[in-house]
Amino acid sequence: MTQQARAVETRAAIIIAAADVFGALGYGGASMADICVAAGLTKGALYFHFESKEALALAVIDVQHERATALGGELLHSEQPGLQVLLRMAFELARQLRTDPVSRAGIRLTMESSNLSTPVVRPYEEWIDACDVLLRRAILDGDVRADVDVPAAARFISPAFTGVQIVSDVLTGREDLMQRVVEMWSFVLPSLVAPERWEQLRSLPQEIADAWT
Repeated sequence: MTQQARAVETRAAIIIAAADVFGALGYGGASMADICVAAGLTKGALYFHFESKEALALAVIDVQHERATALGGELLHSEQPGLQVLLRMAFELARQLRTDPVSRAGIRLTMESSNLSTPVVRPYEEWIDACDVLLRRAILDGDVRADVDVPAAARFISPAFTGVQIVSDVLTGREDLMQRVVEMWSFVLPSLVAPERWEQLRSLPQEIADAWT
């Protein structure tokens, strides 16, 4: 293995170890010493790759966002109906939060980004933009009413999901997250779906949730 490849591997291992620590303790509770222990590295080796706790936290956020947007980008450019893609993206993110420590840590750090020198806003902005694009596609598909205020709906859906997953985490460690997301969409869909499409789409949240479980 070349020195460069070894450095890339070590950096990835540090991010995974840091995600475990940040996910358990949060940004304020975690220390570089904790991360050194989790990664099995000396402090000097850790600081060789990351100059500060904030730099490491931002790296975890970046990796989490890359994982989330990789699937999001694939779905966004697929031929599937816009409303179906929008729901699938929400349930996939919920699945990642339940199964992937890096995703859990990245989301927690994003929500705690007021502790960082520069608040993290890009993930929120990009998900709102994706909601906007998919809702407009869903209007063209005939699934969403043409008179829906798309920017307002996009600004609501993303924070609504954020709130649902936070409460699920507090109450059950996200064990019930899939069902809580089903409930969220069951309340949101009646305000979006074209009346003539309601019977075909009313069960869509549960159908997608069942496909992920």
